[in-house]
Amino acid sequence: MAASTPTPAVTATTAPTRAPAPDVQAQIHDLTSATVNWFQAYWLQIIIAGAIAAGIVSALYALRGLGTRLCRPGNPRGAWLTVVGRVVAKTTNYFIIMTAIKVVDNYAQTPLALDRLITFLFTIAAVLQCAIWAREFILGTIEHKTASEHFQGETIINAMGLIRLLVSVAVFAVAAIVLLDNLGVNVTGLVAGLGVGGIAIGLAAQGIFADLFAALAIIFDRPFSKGDQISFGTSTGTIEAIGLKSTRIRAYTGEQRIISNKALLDMEILNVTKRDHIRLPFTIGVAYETPPETLARIPDILKELVEEAGGKAARAGFETFGPSSLDFALLVDVPGADWSVAHPLRDRLLVGIMKRFAAEGISIPYPTQTTYTAAPNGELIMPYADGHDRTEHAGQPRIHRA
Repeated sequence: MAASTPTPAVTATTAPTRAPAPDVQAQIHDLTSATVNWFQAYWLQIIIAGAIAAGIVSALYALRGLGTRLCRPGNPRGAWLTVVGRVVAKTTNYFIIMTAIKVVDNYAQTPLALDRLITFLFTIAAVLQCAIWAREFILGTIEHKTASEHFQGETIINAMGLIRLLVSVAVFAVAAIVLLDNLGVNVTGLVAGLGVGGIAIGLAAQGIFADLFAALAIIFDRPFSKGDQISFGTSTGTIEAIGLKSTRIRAYTGEQRIISNKALLDMEILNVTKRDHIRLPFTIGVAYETPPETLARIPDILKELVEEAGGKAARAGFETFGPSSLDFALLVDVPGADWSVAHPLRDRLLVGIMKRFAAEGISIPYPTQTTYTAAPNGELIMPYADGHDRTEHAGQPRIHRA
């Protein structure tokens, strides 16, 4: 009797079913049918909604026309009304039409499929329009900040070209991310990739970007302008050009100094052109033998001489006991920043002080020094061989006046 071999069980494995691809033709057919039925059922609401939408479109076109008139060439460049006009004038036809349709969408009782399409198209229009408005507002604000005559020419043209590029890329990149997120796309990986890429680019070109942003800081903050006289570090000169990478300064000794914008802003900058007065310091020493009554009158004498010379005495008074004189400090303020006025005033004041002191009998002593001569054993050596001083100050050590 033959043994029967068991038949192996056959296991049926079912492959995972793939969702059928959407039939575009069927969707279009359904949308068309729904639209026809909608027109038949709500024709009166559709007519009223169309009239309202036409009014909204007309109002938005009129508003855009007003913005166009505000930013005509006759208006001053950089004025805030011009900035607002530029923003409004950039309203697109696509946004105007989609806004009107979206406003009357619910009143017209549009079918679900058509409502979704309108929402999708309006989302695109709104995001792109907001990006355009933001770009124009930022650029208009920057032009308003740089509307001074000190910021005209090649430098500001180059800067504005680069600023337009950076602003456009930044604004539309954000708009693209927002649009994709509203459409249901997962943008987490995209944002992370853009962040990593931005960090890499920033580290590779940090020196260039540092000078670039320093140039923008100079343009907007205006610590100095072209033609200003400044002092920085140990150098002094006149600003000749403000570039995107460096600033060119003509030194008083004739040479042109070129310094990077970042290095320049890292220093303490003294803007000589913006000073409202020039201060001239004087230190005047008088002899110790001057009578106290005369010493008490010296501050008033100095103030009187300053007023006669055309300046203003900020301070006139006793300063310190000097090695060979009683020192008085005199600070004179000359209005304005013109050294061609301050220098002649200083010269007149010098001559006036010398004349007045001579008339008052006030002596301005030479710097003096007393020298004592001693033998190796420490005894003073008299100035004459016989040991006697033939002057009226007998017995006093030898004094040399230098």
